[in-house]
Amino acid sequence: MTVPSRPLATSTETRSRKRLASIPRGLAAAIAGLLVLGSIAGCSPTGPAGSGAPDTVQVVTTTTILADLVSQVGGSHVSVESLVPKGGEVHTFDPTPSDARRLASADLVFLNGLGLDAWLEQLVESSGTDAPVVALAEQLDGVTYLAGEHEGEAVNPHLWLNLQYAVKYVERIAAQLAQIDPTHAPDYEAALAGYRTQLEALDARARDTLGAIPEANRTVITFHDAFPYFAAAYGLRIDGTIVDAPGQDPSAGEMAALIRVVREQGVRAILAEAQFNDELARTIAEETGAVVVSELYTGSVGDPPQDTYAGAMTWNVEQIAAALGGG
Repeated sequence: MTVPSRPLATSTETRSRKRLASIPRGLAAAIAGLLVLGSIAGCSPTGPAGSGAPDTVQVVTTTTILADLVSQVGGSHVSVESLVPKGGEVHTFDPTPSDARRLASADLVFLNGLGLDAWLEQLVESSGTDAPVVALAEQLDGVTYLAGEHEGEAVNPHLWLNLQYAVKYVERIAAQLAQIDPTHAPDYEAALAGYRTQLEALDARARDTLGAIPEANRTVITFHDAFPYFAAAYGLRIDGTIVDAPGQDPSAGEMAALIRVVREQGVRAILAEAQFNDELARTIAEETGAVVVSELYTGSVGDPPQDTYAGAMTWNVEQIAAALGGG
């Protein structure tokens, strides 16, 4: 398999690409200045922001979810840092010169791809990094890619919310780490095997837990289109989304239409997300009696015990099941 390296010219142009593909004017010059200053000072950081140990693989990811997946496979052999901080929003992230400095020091860079984090492309170019840049969600074998629900979005990028697809992410991560650091390839393979077992067990529990919910109760609406892969994997039906894209609030007419859908379809729960304000979800809930499931972790990890991908997914399943009458 050819693993996507560097952000691909064939990556789907989604709404996030349209909004974020251009770095703000002046940032490229600031980036260049930072890198030149580092060179003049004789600074040769060993990892992101110079914080990594000299004998570890320095990895930069776009999100904390991806950073945790790398940590689970790489263990003590990697130093990993996410550009988007915990609780941050990948769709609307605005990179800074310090982020370019992290990329310049990296040995390996992972993004999701499919337009979710398309802002990374120009940042990579401006940083001058020689690190391979790998899109984890693109060109994966055995994946049923789902269409985007909005204009300009050909493919939904949120594959990792299907635990089986997250396994494919970590398999790709392990292969890339082994390629760049063959000395520790057996360790990466062993860590992958153990973590794959953990994720597969969690996937089975999710199917059992959500599968026990009466079918009539398995209908939801979501804040934005993060959940189609989750719903397809675990037997939920999504009857609507509140916003077309983060930062784009619905009109009064669109809110009224959603309220009507909730009533007509008997929607049990509105799935909100920790990184977004749930005021719109609660407005709909007040009009309909649906339950708001806040603090779900989709694009970021949270505080313990939701500070890992597995912990966040366990939490999500438990909270959704309880709201739908299965917990």
